Amino acid sequence: MNDAPVRKIIHVDMDAFYASVEQRDNPELRGLPVAVGGGHRGVVAAASYEARKFGVRSAMPSVTAKRRCPDLIFVKPRFDVYRSVSRQIRDIFADYTDLIEPLSLDEAYLDVSEDRHQLGSARAIAEQIRARIKAETNLTASAGVSYCKFIAKLASDQNKPDGLCVIPPHRGAEFVATLPVKRFHGVGPVTAAKMERLGINTGRTSPPGR
Repeated sequence: MNDAPVRKIIHVDMDAFYASVEQRDNPELRGLPVAVGGGHRGVVAAASYEARKFGVRSAMPSVTAKRRCPDLIFVKPRFDVYRSVSRQIRDIFADYTDLIEPLSLDEAYLDVSEDRHQLGSARAIAEQIRARIKAETNLTASAGVSYCKFIAKLASDQNKPDGLCVIPPHRGAEFVATLPVKRFHGVGPVTAAKMERLGINTGRTSPPGR
């Protein structure tokens, strides 16, 4: 018997962070396809959800992005502003736990196994964190809640944008089994293509002969 307590992990991921900050600070950009970065021979650092509808993605060459979305608006990045907002968000995290593992300016893992404010569940903690981010920064965040970092990160992407997904231990294996391998953290396009050639398409499948 394994009597170790189940960890409660939240992965918080800001929604189109850089682009959302630009749309927040410039009302004229709201509702329009926006790419942060780009420019002549540049690449897209971030894309708004309006731009993503056209297939514009981060790390995409700006020429390709403009071809896919002729009305795309390029905005110069303001990393000092993004870092400042990120500090605001991490101050919110710190009110709920000291166990914070930032992955970048716009996402982090939180271990909330200790319910500091007696909210009753990791879901309630995640809901309160998301509400405070919205109230204090006027930006939205998505969150995944689970018993390990791997599944929490997958869950945070499940209901984006401005969404919450909770995967308890008894649902973990089935949740992973239903997802395409390209959704797994650390599996890039090249690896995903290789796995698919081997017949590994979802978390449930295995190579032939296994």
